[in-house]
Parts: sequence; C-alpha cells; structure tokens
Amino acid sequence: MEKSFNCFSRGCKFILSQNNTVTCSFLKGSIKHNVFDYTDNLPKSPFTKKFVEVRFKNTRKEFFINALNVNIKTNDIVVVETTLGNYDIGIVNAIGDLVYEQMRIYGVDPSKIEKKILRKATINDIKKWFEAIQLEHYTMIKSRQIAKSLGLEMKIGDVEYQGDKLKATFYYIADERVDFRQLIRILAAEFRIKVEMKQIGVRQEAGRIGGIGTCGRILCCSSWLRKYVSVPTVCIHVQELTVNPQKLTGQCSKLKCCLNFEVDVYYDARKNFPENYETLVFKDTTLYCQKVEIFRQIFFYGTEKDSLINLFAFTIDKVKEIVELNKKGITPDLSNYFEIKKSKFEKLKKNNISA
Repeated sequence: MEKSFNCFSRGCKFILSQNNTVTCSFLKGSIKHNVFDYTDNLPKSPFTKKFVEVRFKNTRKEFFINALNVNIKTNDIVVVETTLGNYDIGIVNAIGDLVYEQMRIYGVDPSKIEKKILRKATINDIKKWFEAIQLEHYTMIKSRQIAKSLGLEMKIGDVEYQGDKLKATFYYIADERVDFRQLIRILAAEFRIKVEMKQIGVRQEAGRIGGIGTCGRILCCSSWLRKYVSVPTVCIHVQELTVNPQKLTGQCSKLKCCLNFEVDVYYDARKNFPENYETLVFKDTTLYCQKVEIFRQIFFYGTEKDSLINLFAFTIDKVKEIVELNKKGITPDLSNYFEIKKSKFEKLKKNNISA
C-alpha cells in the first residue's frame, strides 16, 4: 500500500511505494516565491539557455549553470553543486530567458555563476533527500532544547538539511550577538553533520514559515516579496490610519509590508495640502482637523480637539484660503463659509457632518 508525505516547505508530495521506492509530485499553490514564465512563447536566446533557477526549502533559491547540458525542464528534481564540493537536491523553478531576467532584476552577474547542475535526480537521490527532510523537524526541536540549556538568547526557527544528509543549515533570530561556538560543536556531535548557522530577521522568518494574512491571501513575504524594506511609522500618519497594533502589524509583529505599497500614492495626493492645516482660527471659534479624505481632498473640522461630533467639511481650496488669512493675522467669520443658524446646528447634530 502506498503512503504519501506532504512536504509543504518544498511544495511537493512524496509517495512511498510497497517496494520502498520514493517518487515525488507537486502541490499546486504551496510553492513559495514561485514565478510565472511569461517568456514561454517567445524565441529562446542561446546565451540564457544554460542558466537555471533552482528552489530549495521555503524561500531559498539559487542560480546555477547547466554546463553539462542536462536535459531538464521546469519542476524537474536535480542534483546541484555546493560550495564545499558536496551536492544538494532542489527543484527547477525557471529556465531560459526568464532566469536571465531574474538575474537582471536582482543584480546577479551571470559571469560569476560557477555552481553547476550535475544531473537529474535518480530514485536513490530522491529517497536520500526524503530521509533528510524527515530529520528536519526533530533536529529543529532538539537544537532548540540544546540552545536553551546553554542559556543562549536565540530562537532557531527552521532547519534545512542538504540533499546528501551531510550538512544542515540552522536559521535563527536573535536581538543581540550570540556566541554559538559551543552550540555548533554539540550539534555536529549530536547529529554527525556539518553545521551552518544563519541569522535572519523576523520578516524573513515569516516568509519561510508562511501563512495567511488578514486580507485572506498568502503572505506577501512568502508568495512574491523578496526584498524586505523597513516600514516607518510615518506611513500610518500619511495614510490617515488609526493606530491599532492588532490591525497594523503582521505575523512577524512588525508593521505590515503592505503599508509601503500605497504610501507613494498618498504622498502624491498630499502634495497640494497647505502647511499647518490642523487648526483654523475664526472670530468666534477655533476648529481642529479631525480627519481628511485624502483623495477627495475634503477636510473635516470640529470645535473640540478629540471629538467627531458636529464636523464641518471644507474643500482644499477653502482650507488654503483660511490658512493664508490666518498667516496674515486675519480671523474670518465662520458664517462666511457656512450659514450658521439654529436649524443648521440641529442638522449638524443629527448627521454629525456639515452639508
């Protein structure tokens, strides 16, 4: 009877047959940082035919050169070179002109790519790869226990075994510098492997783990976002958002990356805003800005600093006019802009907004 094992971290499913052989199929929609080959129907360039993008666990990808002219296509499992002379196993993510475009976008020099595609993975290669993957969860839990026993202020969030089972990379996050030399010695003796420690940020960890955002879609850092740019708190003010940490922070406990996506549009919309529009001074009262509809360019003012009751709506032209008068020391009459009557105030009280 066949047994299956879903490996979401690599976007594939392993099937173990009765004769102890392992085959692999792919799980649609679970591949992190997947790419769509929009150059598939275009003529192929002989220069870029030899470059291959290979994906490994979660969001890790690397570029290789097909110097041996191995006949491969997208989603083939291949054996590739590593820097230490061993080999690793990954899945072909893209080939041809698309890879050259990817290298151009991310600033990779094709002439400096030296690691090669060795061959297509055999049944024995896939079986060994499957055995290495099965060790990762236990290794991560055990390494966390060892790090805690040593009193190290770090969190090991992921472990990735190399395809030959001779090396493992431990991804960790830490607020300060950590001396993990003793930890490496213990891990190497415990698991009999070469150990590499790699520090990542909380945004990178969220991308590696994956998940669903509050928008209902797969996390951007897990699906397509590769460069993590810090999100300043000024983005909240510029977009007139309510300061609510539960809504503004993502699964990494940092401000959501999507706050950066539209902030430039808000900056452009605010270019025409007058300076010091927060307060408008009139003869009999002072109005305080409570909210702004940025794209409609309508300003809402109230008589109290922190109250949304009885708001007066001004267009941007009126606000500019009043600000200029205030700069000259002139305090205009509010009735020049609104017909202030008892009936008007009753209407304002009912609708909480000016006509």
